[in-house]
Amino acid sequence: MREYDFEPIPGLPERLPPGEEVLWQGSPSWKSLARRAFHVRKVAIYFGVLAVLAVLVDASDGLTLASLIQGLTWILLLAAVSVGALSWLGWSMARSSIYTITNKRLVMRIGAALPMMMNLPFKQVRSADLRVYEDGTGDIPLLLDQSAKPSYMIFWPHVRPWHFAPVQPMLRTIPDAAKVAGILAEALQGYLESEATARTSSSEAMDDAVPASATETLS
Repeated sequence: MREYDFEPIPGLPERLPPGEEVLWQGSPSWKSLARRAFHVRKVAIYFGVLAVLAVLVDASDGLTLASLIQGLTWILLLAAVSVGALSWLGWSMARSSIYTITNKRLVMRIGAALPMMMNLPFKQVRSADLRVYEDGTGDIPLLLDQSAKPSYMIFWPHVRPWHFAPVQPMLRTIPDAAKVAGILAEALQGYLESEATARTSSSEAMDDAVPASATETLS
């Protein structure tokens, strides 16, 4: 995790080193983020139910039409302010967030008021999950190695809800989630294969470096 002042590449605090390349970049869908992280639809339904109940109660009390409209206006005004504020938060969070998948890591640029970079090397990623919604957007939560201890508060809303131990950073409400999950899966697989090849090559090089006399002694 780090703060930054300049982005030579959008979503990245510095240029990629040789051998590393960007495979995918994207941001959350603000409409889906507002709905699922800030619960805009539930808030709207709540005020809708409240308005209906207010009309029924006032009508049963024999209030005039003008009084009914006046009471309903206040409820609708509060509903508009609440839904508007939550929608703006969803838009702001989505607009300020960029997820980047390279062939070696995942980088999350998050934070509207205080932008932060979260660097997640593939060596720390134990597994990745996928949840796709009916609108095609979806979430990709990441289970990290025990040595990584991300903060739930700092990552929110880019984190799997209600998972505190361990905390799971998450690519949240991204469009074409299934396609992105495939890109991430291929990148993780390629990283594991390259690491296995490197370990094999290193082991063979060490074996070749052992003198013949030492090999005979060991045998």
